[in-house]
Amino acid sequence: MNTFKADLKIGKAIEYEICELIKKKYPRAFVVEGYEKGYDIVVPEIKIEVKYDIESYKTGNYVIETESNNKPSGLSTTTAEIWVIVDKKLIIWINTEVLKNFIKDFKEVSFTAKGDTKSKKVYLIPKDKLQYSPWVSIQKRT
Repeated sequence: MNTFKADLKIGKAIEYEICELIKKKYPRAFVVEGYEKGYDIVVPEIKIEVKYDIESYKTGNYVIETESNNKPSGLSTTTAEIWVIVDKKLIIWINTEVLKNFIKDFKEVSFTAKGDTKSKKVYLIPKDKLQYSPWVSIQKRT
């Protein structure tokens, strides 16, 4: 299985993991099946975008994508109210508009991910800067 397909499969599993947490408070929450550019999980009143960042333990940064293949993507196109970043140990919850303002203090960079053919523009956010900001809620993964 190529890297993109493997990552997609892992990403979908993470979406279900986060959805189960959300269902404790919002039982009608569900994961969107198929491709939806704007969000991954729907709570009837709230849209949530989920990003799994396994590489953050190697790089020390969370990757926030804003463009792919010269087209807006990720944070630039989301319609979700809440953005959730998941790594090996933590789940970080942040309001999407707050995240958009937060990343302005960091530099946008371009790169092509391993196993991908399309270049991306992303913000590399040091993990500690996001984790210790007052605008996030953090949970440990079980």
